[in-house]
Amino acid sequence: MPRFIINKNPQSNGDYEVHNATTSCSYMPNSENQIDLGYHSSCSEAVAYAKRQWPEHRINGCYYCAKECHTS
Repeated sequence: MPRFIINKNPQSNGDYEVHNATTSCSYMPNSENQIDLGYHSSCSEAVAYAKRQWPEHRINGCYYCAKECHTS
């Protein structure tokens, strides 16, 4: 089951990106900027989990490693 993280820092458009830490995404934030989201069966499950944790944030999947959850 893949492990996911979220970037502590928002992107220029205000989105906080969820990354699949199991893959070798070249756009992963530095380790000090990562919050572990744990293991999830899919990026959509990880994004939903993150949205429950931080409902005031805009959360999106990374275009490169969680493309099926990338919306903006």
